[in-house]
Amino acid sequence: MAYLLQQLANAVPLAALYAALAFGYAIAFGVTKRADITYGAMFAFAGQMLLLFTDFAYNRLWLVLPAALAIGVAMSFLYSLLTGFWIGRSIMQPLVRRSANTVIVAALGVTILLMETARLASETREIWLPPLLNGTVVFWSDAAFKVTLTYIQLLNTGLMMLLIATGTLILRRTSLGRIWRAVTDDPMAAELCGTSASKVFLVAYVAAAFVATVCGILTTFYYGSMDFGAGLLFGLKVLMISAAGGYSDPLKSAGGAAGIGFAETLWTAYGPFLWRDFVVFSLLVFLLVMSRRERAIP
Repeated sequence: MAYLLQQLANAVPLAALYAALAFGYAIAFGVTKRADITYGAMFAFAGQMLLLFTDFAYNRLWLVLPAALAIGVAMSFLYSLLTGFWIGRSIMQPLVRRSANTVIVAALGVTILLMETARLASETREIWLPPLLNGTVVFWSDAAFKVTLTYIQLLNTGLMMLLIATGTLILRRTSLGRIWRAVTDDPMAAELCGTSASKVFLVAYVAAAFVATVCGILTTFYYGSMDFGAGLLFGLKVLMISAAGGYSDPLKSAGGAAGIGFAETLWTAYGPFLWRDFVVFSLLVFLLVMSRRERAIP
């Protein structure tokens, strides 16, 4: 019983990460209507920029660790949001009205570009942060076993849930959210009503990049590093886990992705680890085929 409770506790931070990533992806998908793996690349790119600038501030500028981390976070947001704006304006927006295959090829090219940029900038070194907030909170215990989570896991989960709640509030209670829904439903009709679909496209894409950046920073704080190849892996995984709840509603997409996070953790705990990704991706493909209402590639 205690082991099951620990695995459920372990699943909460992963479910929160998947939910936040899926929420941001659904915001971008609403205006692109295209499968886009660059979202995962921006997630990984944000973590790599955090590592690069934190390392520079700590080892070159001789700043104390909190100041170095603050500079790393600030520069990660700056580079990642500018990158998201550039991708949205210069690549995705011109291509979404053209061949869907063009968007897929361009997304793959941008992913490789971001991965190689981070790798070359770090001279192919893996940079690691020191353990942060690794003290534990005990939720339940008996004579032989304790159910615990670390402070960084609890902080990350809380911030990601706050991010989803804030985004949901904006989309459902503000004029910006109503305009976004109008553009996602029918951009031509929105244009006829006086809304600039192009501006909404860019705002939505940068908002998705912001969510990916926050998740990339928090994930790097927790794991201590970010692999150069994580962009392609997370790009594909986010594309699939977002489908679990459907692409039409970011909150539903987040809920479905959270369920996948729990399923993945429980399989890791009780099933063969080598088969985990195969089983999870097979489940996602099955859910996508059985429940898809939107055409990701019209």
